[in-house]
Amino acid sequence: MMGALLRPEERPECGYTADEAMKIITAGIGCLALVLAGCSPAPVEPTSVTLLRVPAGGIQPRVVQADGTLHLLYYVGENTGGDLFYATSTDSATTFAEPVRVNTQAGSALSGGTIRGGEIALGVDGRVHVAWNGSTVAQPKGPLNPAQEADSPYNGTPFLYAHSDGKGGFSEQRNLMQYTFALDGGGTVAADGEGNVYAAWHGSAPDSAPAEAGRQLYLARSTDGGETFSEETAISDAAQGACGCCSAHLFAGSGGKVAAFYRTAREIENRDGFLLTSTDYGKSFQGSMLQHWQISACPMSSASFSEGPNGLFVSWETDGQVSFAPIDIESGKMTGEPIAAPGEKSARKHPSLAQNDKGEILLAWTEVGGWGQGGTVYWQLFDKSGKALELRGSAEGLPAWSFATAIALPSGEFAVMY
Repeated sequence: MMGALLRPEERPECGYTADEAMKIITAGIGCLALVLAGCSPAPVEPTSVTLLRVPAGGIQPRVVQADGTLHLLYYVGENTGGDLFYATSTDSATTFAEPVRVNTQAGSALSGGTIRGGEIALGVDGRVHVAWNGSTVAQPKGPLNPAQEADSPYNGTPFLYAHSDGKGGFSEQRNLMQYTFALDGGGTVAADGEGNVYAAWHGSAPDSAPAEAGRQLYLARSTDGGETFSEETAISDAAQGACGCCSAHLFAGSGGKVAAFYRTAREIENRDGFLLTSTDYGKSFQGSMLQHWQISACPMSSASFSEGPNGLFVSWETDGQVSFAPIDIESGKMTGEPIAAPGEKSARKHPSLAQNDKGEILLAWTEVGGWGQGGTVYWQLFDKSGKALELRGSAEGLPAWSFATAIALPSGEFAVMY
């Protein structure tokens, strides 16, 4: 009947000939049959992971992004003294703009130990904030450690900070340590969308107990986009101590939410991964242990935060394994069990997380042969529920003192830079 109603010489009001209409109707019936038969839709293209090297032979890449632009910070030079460079990419890290040196004094940064390099944050109006441990020649010096020789090149090493100046360069580097001393381990910086900038580091104060048991995590805050900073205040429990040669990491969210990861040195042998959270712009913090680690040595470990469709995650290292977990800043707790990288633990270090717009999670980490040696980069993709997917890989050629950084590209794909 339908064929009799649609003669070949006729063109209905819909604009199709009878033959064209019949093809459309036939295709529609075929699709309906597939649906009724329970057939699955066409498979979604798998997410890809691209390997990237740091420009100019640099190491220790740190990446933040906003509005389709990647902001990259990296290190160039000897491990005892070198420079930090900043560059941007608007084509998913295919190319980068001409780099700009961040530190105004040449050689005032360092990379030794892998955990004392620079960190980057993005604040209001696209202002870039960078903080780093100063080298032995860095100026201005910080407060001196009274327990150390005054003329020692390691006494008074500063925790330095600079921000982009809106003219293509960076402000003069300055020291944020006003009364604390004995800087060690890696410091950190974070910024929110309200003009607040947070910087944190491990140190001691005049009334601190000796050694690592008396160290704490100190925080300095700026409410004017990094123009001025408050005097530092201790945010960790003095009874927990602080692992002198591990690095701390900060996250700043909306509405005054701040999170920090650091490693304790309780009774020297308890190097627990600890989470500190604040909901009042860093004025007060609550703390909880993420994972216990008993080791009578300094593990020189690091961590990372990642915010995305699945919320906020933190990753860390414990006893040769890297793990990550979702956290809630308001409660100060993990909201799920830690998820470890598949396979046997070995010498896995320096985890880095990224989330794409589908909620997939990429975990990257490294393994090195020993002090000052290069190594291998590894990565593993997880779905939004934390299940390990088939996509994983590794690459040789990690330079000495470096690490890998997981990046969620604007396209929705991932990259690992090392």
